[in-house]
Amino acid sequence: AAPAGAVSFAVKHTEGVSVEVVCQGQAEVGSAPGIRTRWPLNEGTVLRFSMNRASIEVNDNKVTVSFYTEGGQPINQAGVFLTGIGISLDVDADRDGVVEKNNPNKASWMWGPEGHGAILLVNCDKESP
Repeated sequence: AAPAGAVSFAVKHTEGVSVEVVCQGQAEVGSAPGIRTRWPLNEGTVLRFSMNRASIEVNDNKVTVSFYTEGGQPINQAGVFLTGIGISLDVDADRDGVVEKNNPNKASWMWGPEGHGAILLVNCDKESP
């Protein structure tokens, strides 16, 4: 997706984003937020980015890739806005009828009337051939 004439690129990103550049099979940690580090634009170079935490609002993080010519002149930029989504399975871990987000028994299970942990019923029979 790089423009014609581009030989290197730089990545700038907000604080909530982690960046990794893979050049010739070797992964390098991307630059710190707001700082541009240049990498050669070789075939097979991969740019990976991910969110470290859930967003506060929609599109609150951004990654910008700048492309440069042989002489170091900027040619073009590409950017993407990111929204990190937090997902949590909340359960009635102590079986008292209340679903709690951070119940200490959420990660374990014990059988019996004084037990704890979610009871999960799975339908795994074959409904149709």
